[in-house]
Amino acid sequence: MSQIFFFFIRNPLHFLLDFLAELGAIASFTKAGVLSAFLPPYKRSITRRQIDSIGVGSLPIVMLTGIFMGLVLAMQGIVELRNIGATSYIGRAIGTTVIRELGPVLSSMMVAARAGSAIAAELGSMAINEQIDALRAEGGDPVKKLVEPRLVACTLATPLLTMICDFVAFVGGWIIAVQIVQVSSFFYWDSVFEVLTPAFVWGGILKSLTFGFVIGVVSCYCGMNTPAGSAGVGIATTRSVVISSISILALDFLLTKIYIVTWW
Repeated sequence: MSQIFFFFIRNPLHFLLDFLAELGAIASFTKAGVLSAFLPPYKRSITRRQIDSIGVGSLPIVMLTGIFMGLVLAMQGIVELRNIGATSYIGRAIGTTVIRELGPVLSSMMVAARAGSAIAAELGSMAINEQIDALRAEGGDPVKKLVEPRLVACTLATPLLTMICDFVAFVGGWIIAVQIVQVSSFFYWDSVFEVLTPAFVWGGILKSLTFGFVIGVVSCYCGMNTPAGSAGVGIATTRSVVISSISILALDFLLTKIYIVTWW
């Protein structure tokens, strides 16, 4: 009985200690990446290539996410608004939902799934093949050369992808509103632009900026700390996507709470 008691006491303690140690390591890694981004020399050419890889490479999946998000929101909104005879205001419902929540969250999760996993896999392969150790042996800084460009690219590309996703979602909602509800195009877009206040727009941009930064940090950290062995890259990639997704959802709740108190 005493062994069972100590088992249940010791395991949560080990889990808590491991969690705090991992959190401290991520915080130290984040500090090094942020400081590297503000200190010369700047890896502009590498950063541009990463922005192209992350931004342009993720554009098709983000646009698909946006169009289907707009279509589904419009159809669901029509069902609810029809009960109160307000289907003509479907644009306001779509605009508010997309710009506040679904646009930043879904587009960022697509970036984490597509680009974040690729970053973790690429850095993980380099870690397993000892290319990162070779870079250190030659006197290079892995954080400056490998982490900084990917971190900056994720942070800058995610808000741009979010804005494209939002616009495509509005187009999807417009298609349903015009074809099914017979709402005039002018009335639909006018109702959408009514809710695009500076507070809503900047709130969505700041959310996606934060999400992009988190995706960059988590993906680079998981890739640089890939476990040894043939399965290490797969483990690092899975950890990157899972941790990024959970972090996005948790930060979305926290930022929404802050925005409601301050802006909304």
